[in-house]
Amino acid sequence: MKRLLIRSWTRVQRCASGHCEKTFTIHDAGRGRSALAKSHSYQATVIWMGNDGVGTRDYRSYRRDYLVRVETKPDLVGSADPVFRGDARRYNPEELLVAALSSCHMLSYLHLCAVRGIIVEDYKDEAEGVMAESDDGSGRFTSVLLHPVVTISRGDPNVARELHEDAHRMCFIANSVNFPVRHEAKITAR
Repeated sequence: MKRLLIRSWTRVQRCASGHCEKTFTIHDAGRGRSALAKSHSYQATVIWMGNDGVGTRDYRSYRRDYLVRVETKPDLVGSADPVFRGDARRYNPEELLVAALSSCHMLSYLHLCAVRGIIVEDYKDEAEGVMAESDDGSGRFTSVLLHPVVTISRGDPNVARELHEDAHRMCFIANSVNFPVRHEAKITAR
């Protein structure tokens, strides 16, 4: 049996510094239930900085440099991956995607640890992603592997390890991608 979901916006709660939070109600017409949900929107401005006077006349005539601007925050300088003629000194979109997955997982994990009374003293993740390129020049990520190394000073190390599964399920970014995001966590108790 299919259920019909109807969304109705109720109000804007907060909108500041490039982030808006909206509240809406989801009505489940099939069961007569409704649940409160939030919709968050984010804005970023990307400015290409690579026109050296002739634009994109040919593949070698322009730099892949860009700026990312988000209101009230420092600019982020980016470029393409060096294999695509980018500047290795700047962040590339592929690195930023891996960093977004890693930091989202970490923030979800820290929240869960705080709620469960596990005190995290140190957290480091050397995440890695794999992107496959097709013959036509397109490509896609095929996987990301997180390697969180966590030091706790209070709490059960086994529970701390299990919370990585919950953090994975809670991570907004991991829930938004169409490739596997796995983690291999190491927990050390002081």
